[in-house]
Amino acid sequence: MKNFKTLMTALVTTAAIAMSAPVALSANIAVVGGSNDDAFWNLIKKGLDDATPGIVANGGSVNYLRLQNYDNFAPDVVQLIRTAISQKVDGLVIPNWVPEAEDPAIKDAIAAGIKVILMNAGGADKAKELGAINYVGSDEYVAGMTGGEYFAAHGQKHVLCINTLPGTANIEARCKGVIDGITAKGGKAEQLPLPSTSFGNPTAVAEAIKAELLKDATIDGVITISAGDADSAAIGISQASSAAKLGSFDLNGAGLDRIKGGTQAYAIDQQPYLQGFLATTLLASAIDFGTSLPTFPVLTGPGIVDASNIEATLAGVAKGAR
Repeated sequence: MKNFKTLMTALVTTAAIAMSAPVALSANIAVVGGSNDDAFWNLIKKGLDDATPGIVANGGSVNYLRLQNYDNFAPDVVQLIRTAISQKVDGLVIPNWVPEAEDPAIKDAIAAGIKVILMNAGGADKAKELGAINYVGSDEYVAGMTGGEYFAAHGQKHVLCINTLPGTANIEARCKGVIDGITAKGGKAEQLPLPSTSFGNPTAVAEAIKAELLKDATIDGVITISAGDADSAAIGISQASSAAKLGSFDLNGAGLDRIKGGTQAYAIDQQPYLQGFLATTLLASAIDFGTSLPTFPVLTGPGIVDASNIEATLAGVAKGAR
């Protein structure tokens, strides 16, 4: 009887300890991203897809909330953040594209106990300001500077930065960096802002670039804020019979083919696959295990892809990660 009482006391004590112990967390994460027809964001999605099995194995989930299009950009992004909050997720990965619109919603998410990582847009300073645990992506201004300096080093004197998403913080930073980069080397540059409805509209972008090149023959360099726009720019440059060199932010198959064939000078790579994979994995690990990184921000770019490293880059493309 004494042994039985001792055993029962031990079992009750063990049960009480178990009931009072912290419940293991599982990372239910929402990720806000670009539209289905945006090739750049499909690479980010591959990163999410590759990260998801590990998160699910630990009892979590990943819900990708994508914009339908970019016509009503800022309000739609804010609505997706509000959707994530209403879903009572544990974590949110969010690009801070339009700070004046998004900041209040992101702050509300953090106030609701949701851990946030900024990805792709926003930067380290904005992450600290909002209380996000990290920023994963490229420093867009530095990336732009890199592009402007590349043009200058290869002889371009007058560069046009084509902005089909005017008003978005990361894209404005890209063009500002390009302008500052080439200006510091003695050249000049300006931004050509087009309506956001032009994004993904090859005819609109090609015609706008063609018109600018025909109007000003001193333009000897054109850089686009996306790989898709670079496809349109290549058409516009050809139709204008211009010798302007073409550069782009981000990569796609056609752009890489042009680099290999010598009709595009370079592309600035921010490695979107790594953005999706790292942001989601780091956030899940922070929620599940309380981990953190001393590295802040986690930069995935910029890197230049040109004739010197095109073959290695194409090897990554073959596996769907670049």
